[in-house]
Amino acid sequence: MGKGGEGEAVSPGSRIFHAPGFEYYVIAVIGVKTRIDPQVVKQGLINTLLNHPRFSSILVKEGRKWRWNPTTVNLEDHVIVAETEPHLDFPEADRFLEDYVSNVTKTPLDISKPLWEIHLLINLRTSESEAVCVLRIHHSLGDGASLMSLLLAASRKTSDPLALPTVPVLSKTTTTSDHRRLSGGCSLWRFLSALWGIVPLLWNTLVDLVMFALTVLFLRDSDTPLKGAPAGAELHTMRFVHRHLCLDDVKFVKTAMKMTINDVLLGVTQAGLTRYLNRTYGAAEEYGKQRSNHSHKLSKLRLRATIMFNVRPNAGIQELADMMREKSKYVGQAKAMIDRKKHSLESFCTFYCAKLVLNLLGIKVASAIIRRVFSNTTMAFSNVVGPMEEISCFGHPLAYIAPSTYGHPHALTIHFQSYYNKMTLSIAADPTVISDVHLLCDDFQLSLKLIRDAADKNLVPHAV
Repeated sequence: MGKGGEGEAVSPGSRIFHAPGFEYYVIAVIGVKTRIDPQVVKQGLINTLLNHPRFSSILVKEGRKWRWNPTTVNLEDHVIVAETEPHLDFPEADRFLEDYVSNVTKTPLDISKPLWEIHLLINLRTSESEAVCVLRIHHSLGDGASLMSLLLAASRKTSDPLALPTVPVLSKTTTTSDHRRLSGGCSLWRFLSALWGIVPLLWNTLVDLVMFALTVLFLRDSDTPLKGAPAGAELHTMRFVHRHLCLDDVKFVKTAMKMTINDVLLGVTQAGLTRYLNRTYGAAEEYGKQRSNHSHKLSKLRLRATIMFNVRPNAGIQELADMMREKSKYVGQAKAMIDRKKHSLESFCTFYCAKLVLNLLGIKVASAIIRRVFSNTTMAFSNVVGPMEEISCFGHPLAYIAPSTYGHPHALTIHFQSYYNKMTLSIAADPTVISDVHLLCDDFQLSLKLIRDAADKNLVPHAV
């Protein structure tokens, strides 16, 4: 039953996530270091999560007007306590968890209720935790960074139960002396410097928009063992697997090669996928003619990733979390690509174009365009920054956080999540396309090790 009153309007992005055949969800597996107390969790949700309007509202469609209408939340509908066989051994328990998460995704959330649920596997002891919590949230409630902010707002440092978690903050690269130099000098020089920066920005934006249009029309990625079928990929039940990488190794490569964490992770992704494709295509492990031929073949493949993100700063769900008080070959290629993308306005242009299409032509046309982009690319990629120290949520210390997404037409989604001293790799894969997801995780893990070793020796390997 509704609380009464008219709720906030649904954003264009949230509306697209509800388009027919494009139900987009976030699912997160959270390992807990102690047995879970369901009553404590429920009380914690009442004090935190239910204070956010998106989590205590239902989606109401009235013609072309969509709104989040406030409603009374019955926690029993959203918190599922699942007791499992207490004597499962670790390999069986890990497998049980993978099966459980996949089965959860087979049924959609009830749109007549707030679009979230939490599964508490209170006595499932895995190789990494004493119990497990599985969150399922419709993507229309927020993006990955926003949902992470919400989780952190409901958590506290394990070492200091009264202190909010801290997350890394981007440092300013322009110093005071830089500002003095920029403010001085002749006006002509400043004008030319500004023009020199604008020209590549406009050029990169133009090229990216043309590529986006071609992708919508006909430009499709190469058919590889990583790419799903052009139609119906979102209907397949995904397999969700995670692997913990050493965050210190990632930071070492970042420092040694003067890059960002995201550059390193993209390089690891490129190297890991290359290893997987080389093995799948039957390339020999030794360096030789056969391997060279396969490497030449891989270099001709078109394999792209889509990244969904919010171009509006601190919007929506993040308002609840006012906690901010205050060189390897693959990594080098990833850095060059990311640096170019940063110097482009493609994301802003495509966002506002999609908004215009949605308002003028309706959700079916807008969702069809977005769907074409997903269908014509190979995978989805994301990276979310987590807390720098161990945190506890409602008094339960967390062992790891492994989020992912599903419901979009990709057979492969790769997500990186930092937490304390871990960098967790989460892979969502269609098992009809990628039969052994654990083997793909092995490729990522080994690729990071080889890149780290290369950075340590200041070497550039020809292949990983």
